[in-house]
Amino acid sequence: MNNKIIQHVNVLLPHQILPSATVWIANGKVERIETQELKKFEDGYEPIDGKGMWLIPGMIDVHIHGANGYDMMDGTEASIQEVSRACAATGCTSFLATSVSSTMEDLLNMIHSVKFMIGREQGARIAGIHLEGPYLNPRRKGMQNEKYLRHPNLEEMKLIFQEAGSLIKMVTIAPELPGGLELISFLKEQDVVIAIAHSDATYEEAKLAFAAGASHVTHCFNGMRPIHHRDPGLIVAAFEEPHVSLQAIVDQVHLHPAIIRLMHRLKGPEGMVLITDALQAMGLGDGNYIFGGHHVTVSEGIARLADGTLASSTVTMNEALRLTVVNGISMTDAVHMASTTPARILGLPHKGKIEVGYDADLILLDERYQVQWTMIEGELLRTETCNI
Repeated sequence: MNNKIIQHVNVLLPHQILPSATVWIANGKVERIETQELKKFEDGYEPIDGKGMWLIPGMIDVHIHGANGYDMMDGTEASIQEVSRACAATGCTSFLATSVSSTMEDLLNMIHSVKFMIGREQGARIAGIHLEGPYLNPRRKGMQNEKYLRHPNLEEMKLIFQEAGSLIKMVTIAPELPGGLELISFLKEQDVVIAIAHSDATYEEAKLAFAAGASHVTHCFNGMRPIHHRDPGLIVAAFEEPHVSLQAIVDQVHLHPAIIRLMHRLKGPEGMVLITDALQAMGLGDGNYIFGGHHVTVSEGIARLADGTLASSTVTMNEALRLTVVNGISMTDAVHMASTTPARILGLPHKGKIEVGYDADLILLDERYQVQWTMIEGELLRTETCNI
């Protein structure tokens, strides 16, 4: 039965929490939202008791590399499917399959796997592809493998678009590299989100990139020139531009809580996006992994290269949401950053909010931010599908 009535839930609306509400779902969409309790259920609707828990819009992860032991750069359909399931289990209903810098062959294999899996997802839906590299600066490479880094190549990017087409939704580059601004002009014509990271851009170089069409900063503060009072760099340039949004890895490792609050204070929930940037250790935990051609060790949930460099994260979206609130940001703003803002940035007009006419992509969370169930376009996913 596709039509449902969800009762006794605290509904996270864009700017408020609606307590003890009832939500009607019909044909995969939100049909009604009311505060009065039903005494009698309508025919054709399946009742669901939310037991006083939170009902939030499905979260959207614009930056995830892997989960449950699977890396999407494996180039297999099984890897994409496992990430889809893991996302759904942790409160995410849409995601961008995210690459790392690699050979063209490996990147094209990943793109082919994503294309094949669209429409076959058993969990979260694929909203597109995020290319993180390979046009990144070796000086700020982070965990990106330097042997695959190169200057922007317009002909190579055109070949990638021939294979992926409109699936490319976001591209992260270092704009200060030779050919960077030319590449930004091309990407702007393709209507993709142009993001900056793994960049040594100065304040002036970043300003030029934002004026040319860049509008997003990937894992802000990480993999870029730091702020200095005589050399403000990319981060301050982004703070000054109203149209530029910022990704945040909220895992108590990548960003100090005060920095998270600073980002929120300057950009607000409309200019900040929660991400996982997770590698395949998400859902498995401590151990040794191969990621981006590197040996990565995860200890106490923190992934590092042999030299101590942070190598993505193991945080999940529901945990990132919890930690955002723990760090002093309201639940409504945290949900906005996890759902509403990424939906707007990606141009997903019927996702990211619990609102009449929107897709019924919904998550039921308990007081510990544990996912009780995931609904995608009105369909509850099977319990075993959401097990992580």
